[in-house]
Amino acid sequence: MKTGLSFLAAVATLCSALPAAAEFADAGTLQALQGTYVSPKVEAWYGGFGTREFVFRDGQWSLIFTHALDPAMTMRTFQFRTGGGYAVGAPSPVVEGAFQTVFDEDWKRVTLLTDVPEIVAGMGMAECNLTVNLEADISGTGCAAWRPVAVCGQDHDLLALSADGLHFGVRPADNDMCSPDKTPTALLPAVVAR
Repeated sequence: MKTGLSFLAAVATLCSALPAAAEFADAGTLQALQGTYVSPKVEAWYGGFGTREFVFRDGQWSLIFTHALDPAMTMRTFQFRTGGGYAVGAPSPVVEGAFQTVFDEDWKRVTLLTDVPEIVAGMGMAECNLTVNLEADISGTGCAAWRPVAVCGQDHDLLALSADGLHFGVRPADNDMCSPDKTPTALLPAVVAR
């Protein structure tokens, strides 16, 4: 999971094109989100490519992240799912228009989508006892960079809603946003309402 994350640093430079704070939604609107938000196109993630799908309903959120080695998403490697409640907090002190938001990860599940041993090992999943194409609940055990829920049951992120769509924070290279001091300081390009 740590390989190829340097891309995310470059994404931060894209943030200068984001709308001004006056064009962002307030905290109440963010806390009451309803609907599905998806990547408008395949994105560069973790040394490969991926798509994000977020669902918000009645104070709950969930994510489906699918990773592949190619931009056509035909050489898929894994799918990660998580979700829980979320709480929009104070405005970000460093990113105008964004709010510090804690996303509970009440459960974590992963599906291995490749049987190539070198790829599985390279992603750090060789010791996870996964079966290809069978979703596994890793809430209690963790897997690769995903820690067990008992160790890391929250993601401390940014959240903003603009005319472009819904923005989350740029994830750090180690993917660790388990504590408030790990809150991002820049926004990713938006996912859009479906």
